[in-house]
Amino acid sequence: ERIFINRMVGYIEGFPLLGCSYSTQITSAATGLIMHLDKAKKRIAKQVKKGFHGYPLVSLEYFGKAPDSATEVVVSFTEEEGADPQKQTFVSGSDAREDETIQSTLVKIIERADAKTVTEIEGISTL
Repeated sequence: ERIFINRMVGYIEGFPLLGCSYSTQITSAATGLIMHLDKAKKRIAKQVKKGFHGYPLVSLEYFGKAPDSATEVVVSFTEEEGADPQKQTFVSGSDAREDETIQSTLVKIIERADAKTVTEIEGISTL
């Protein structure tokens, strides 16, 4: 399932990591979801740098048609060892790595999933 993020308002449909079983409209004013891009990227990098600390595990992988621009990010959530990961794709009209809404959403997913480990596949995989 793909989620298209609008810079002003994002819609997330049934994303289990956010605890939503129904369509939820997310606005920056209502939920405080939006944080500065640099802050969000630093928080993600800090979690990745910690290394493996068990489960639950959140993995991030960026995809794009060109090696210099990631238009999609796939978030995988693994509850426990041997479990099948739940995957969610976020799509951006620009570079997802520089999209404040997407990066802030990733931070919230990591927090709400209570992830003990966060991994990030280096670089951009080709679509």
